[in-house]
Amino acid sequence: MNTNAIQNTNSLHSIMSEMELGPSNSIQFLFAKLQLAQAQLCKNKAQAYIDKIQKSQEEQKECAKMIEKARELQQKAKNEKAPTTMPQEMIDYFNKNGISYNQAGKDTLHSNEEWDYNIKSLLNLQETFGTSTQTDLVFLNDFMGQYNSYLQGAHSTIQQNNQTLTNILRG
Repeated sequence: MNTNAIQNTNSLHSIMSEMELGPSNSIQFLFAKLQLAQAQLCKNKAQAYIDKIQKSQEEQKECAKMIEKARELQQKAKNEKAPTTMPQEMIDYFNKNGISYNQAGKDTLHSNEEWDYNIKSLLNLQETFGTSTQTDLVFLNDFMGQYNSYLQGAHSTIQQNNQTLTNILRG
């Protein structure tokens, strides 16, 4: 069985054609093969959610770094009672993620109060990432439950078939 081909497909027919489980004239083995193919589909879908969750977690880390930097700049503006400059990296981050930042004065200088607005925008983005991750975890859990159920069904069917064959051989 070529597991790479199976892992990279989302078609039940493609998965079943790649599997070798014995004679195809046995209904029990065909059913087990179907159960295993369904399990593989669930596994493939679960992997897609795992990848999406990992990406979201990386985005959350990046957002947390921006929040930390924004708070440092806000504290500096507060302590010095003078605006601090938003770095280009941060402006690019805001623009890349489609979130707004304070643009009063049409410059990159921000007072303590203006940093409040910027930080709230970042916190909202961080919350969005967190909510998305939670939703994806629910779907992942569902696919893993289905995967386990299909795998158990295949295992049970194969065991029952083997027991039947053993009983027939014993006479």
